[in-house]
Amino acid sequence: MSEPKRLHPIVIVLTIGKRIKDFIFSFIALFFIWNKGDGGKLLLFGASAIVIIGIILISILSWLRYTYRLEENELRIEYGVFVRKKRYIPLERIQSLDISEGILQRLCGMVKVRIETAGGSGTDEAEAVLSAISKSEARYIQEYVAVAKNPSVPDIEDVQEPSNHTVFKMTSAQLILLSLTSGGVGVVISAVLAFFSQLDDFIPYEKLFRGVGQLAVSNMIVIAIFVFIGFVAAWIVALFGTMLKYANFQVAKTEHDLVISQGLLEKRQITIPLTRIQAIRINENIVRQWLGYGSVMVESAGGSASNKEGSKVLLLPLVKLQDIEKILGPVLTDYRFASNFTPVPKRAMNRYVFRSWIIIVPLAVASIVFLKGWGLLSLLILALVTFWGVLRYKDAGWRLEEQQLSLRYRSMVRTTVFIKKNKLQVLELKESYFQRRKDLVTLEAFVKVGFGGAGGRVSDMDRNDVKKVYTWFSRESEKRD
Repeated sequence: MSEPKRLHPIVIVLTIGKRIKDFIFSFIALFFIWNKGDGGKLLLFGASAIVIIGIILISILSWLRYTYRLEENELRIEYGVFVRKKRYIPLERIQSLDISEGILQRLCGMVKVRIETAGGSGTDEAEAVLSAISKSEARYIQEYVAVAKNPSVPDIEDVQEPSNHTVFKMTSAQLILLSLTSGGVGVVISAVLAFFSQLDDFIPYEKLFRGVGQLAVSNMIVIAIFVFIGFVAAWIVALFGTMLKYANFQVAKTEHDLVISQGLLEKRQITIPLTRIQAIRINENIVRQWLGYGSVMVESAGGSASNKEGSKVLLLPLVKLQDIEKILGPVLTDYRFASNFTPVPKRAMNRYVFRSWIIIVPLAVASIVFLKGWGLLSLLILALVTFWGVLRYKDAGWRLEEQQLSLRYRSMVRTTVFIKKNKLQVLELKESYFQRRKDLVTLEAFVKVGFGGAGGRVSDMDRNDVKKVYTWFSRESEKRD
């Protein structure tokens, strides 16, 4: 039993900041619409003041009306300013308590607890979020949940501090290499372009950039330099963002869970129940593959629709491929992290190359026809995608063990998926008319992860190999055993 408790008052500041951020584009629209003459400025100031005062009042009332308590093996939350809402979460349904510390939480000695359940609420949010509670209160909730899930423990006072040992700790060299080889620059550039795309109706781009075409022709070198500087700046921002996110990264194992801690400005702690792990995934982009490195991801049953990290968690951000078995073997004893795979047959190579040509060949032909000499440059792109098709063919493969299916394939990165037989939910076989002529079949394996499925897919496997996998998975094989 416990009395209803409120979150720390810093939640008011966090809520105000979030709501002002949600209104930022509305403020920009008001600025361009009403910022004309003294009357327009006065109206703009008045409307902005009313909105800000309203946000502050609503945020204070939201904090006052939000309470939580632990009672009868349930987490009970009541909230709502105008309409009172109640949410009761059975503790046995809770799959993970993810703890993080933002800058404001750390200044106040608080933490944020994100609660994920089996199946979740079906919305884009977590089942519940306690935005600012004390570390001792977060620990108390963890212990209370442990008691609810372990009936053999008679009382919360009997719950001991879970023993744990460090499985992996990222070194400074690994952190730097992770940042240098990450794809964060694309995210930064996309975010900047998305921001400016929202301002089309307010910024007179046509007037500002009238005559830019002529200027561009005469200053191509200068423009190229500025574009290069922009990409370098975006890369630097992404590099530092990655370093801040994964600083102090380490993985520890308790009796029933894997606990991941990371972050410099915002500290996070993610708990993954070992029993909820559905598959292990190794990703290697082309640079990391050449260097012999990859990242390991755990696909877990849980999470919410928008919280991808609730179901797909980065377990080892960067590690040498040859060290994965040594690091994870003693922890995930059911898995075998093999490196040798049965390749797809040689007759499948033409199909991999042809699929890479479907889009680029018509474009290359059109470029040569309409652009003449300059169009020949498209042949370089054709050569590149042909190389990529051959690379995808060479990377495709599979491996079957007594209780594990392993698949390897490539899209933009090379992916290796390890799935236990008892976690495999669906095995799907696909074949087109052209595949049937060459006795080739595409194999897809699915496991249950969060609100969707995950797994792996290998195209153009030999028909006999697919039959072996199907027989291994089918109930008929279990009956024979």
